[in-house]
Amino acid sequence: MRQKPRFVWGGALLAASLVTMPVKASVNKSITIGDNMEASGGSTVNGNITVGSRTTVTDTLSTVNGRIRVDDNSRLDDVETVNGSIRIGSGTIVGDVGSVNGSISLGENVTVSGEIRIVNGEIEMEQGTTVAGDVSNINGGFQITAAEIGGNLSTVSGDVWLNEGSIIQGHLYVESPGGWSLFNKRKPRIVIGPGARVVGNIELEREVELYISESSEVGGVTGELRWEDAVRFSGDRPRSWATE
Repeated sequence: MRQKPRFVWGGALLAASLVTMPVKASVNKSITIGDNMEASGGSTVNGNITVGSRTTVTDTLSTVNGRIRVDDNSRLDDVETVNGSIRIGSGTIVGDVGSVNGSISLGENVTVSGEIRIVNGEIEMEQGTTVAGDVSNINGGFQITAAEIGGNLSTVSGDVWLNEGSIIQGHLYVESPGGWSLFNKRKPRIVIGPGARVVGNIELEREVELYISESSEVGGVTGELRWEDAVRFSGDRPRSWATE
């Protein structure tokens, strides 16, 4: 079992200002945890979850049919939903983050000590954000800007935009389609932008549109395409996209 992160607040004044709040399971009600609180985890079926800024939540927050919103500089355990989006504010530390049908958006300087998993929806990561583990998204795209992934990034049908010096420490996998993905004949678009790095390989189990900036670094390209099949470009984006 993954060891849970330990969070240490700086400053006695801030610690003293925290108010402990028990959170119980709910069926049809939303869960709201305010600013500067300390709370246990909670779950709901048909409700949203909202967490204020500078708040600590010591166990999992989960919902089935609802969105999750977390303000800046909070400390959380795992966060998960089935049918809903997740938005994590800047400077927040969180464990695992997961959704089935909904987007995941991480602000600046977010720290994910676990992994991110999603089935249908976009993953967006902003500047300074780090993920210790893997990031996977079956049918949705990735918009990663000046962020770092400590493990692998994987998709089946989603576009990948690795922008502005973003780093994947592991491999970038595009897996072969199965199930309903077999009916999606569109080729995913993989863009390794200026200053970006894929320390491992780009491993392709299906054909893609592959674009690699001349100022990026990639360990290698294997599978359905090779390095020489990639479209190399200078500038922010390929010239053929000037009108897009």
